[in-house]
Amino acid sequence: MKKILIVEDEPALLSALLEKFRQEGFAAIGAKDGQEGLDTALREHPDLILLDIIMPVMDGMTMLYELRKDNWGRNVPVILLTNLSEAESVAESLSQGVYDYLVKSDWKLEDIVKKVREKLGVGSDVL
Repeated sequence: MKKILIVEDEPALLSALLEKFRQEGFAAIGAKDGQEGLDTALREHPDLILLDIIMPVMDGMTMLYELRKDNWGRNVPVILLTNLSEAESVAESLSQGVYDYLVKSDWKLEDIVKKVREKLGVGSDVL
């Protein structure tokens, strides 16, 4: 079973994403800010991280920088989920080895699951 870490400060969205990924057969764990996300990622070693950018305590870009300093963390696939669509945020995240950048308002939950499956190379029947 593939493990997904979802780092999102909006409770309703975090809950919806966790539920959707669990229904799809993933082991989904959540964190409500970047510090909790970093601690959880380094402890749990998920197969992929869905990461919001604008969050309290530690923002997503800071979490990403800190994650990439770790031997394990430098290679974990990260997909950013954000409301931001500025070109410089996209460029900055891509320079940190982000797999993809999804603007929340442009995507449905099913699309996010499809993108995660694509990155992990797993179909709906493989889990």
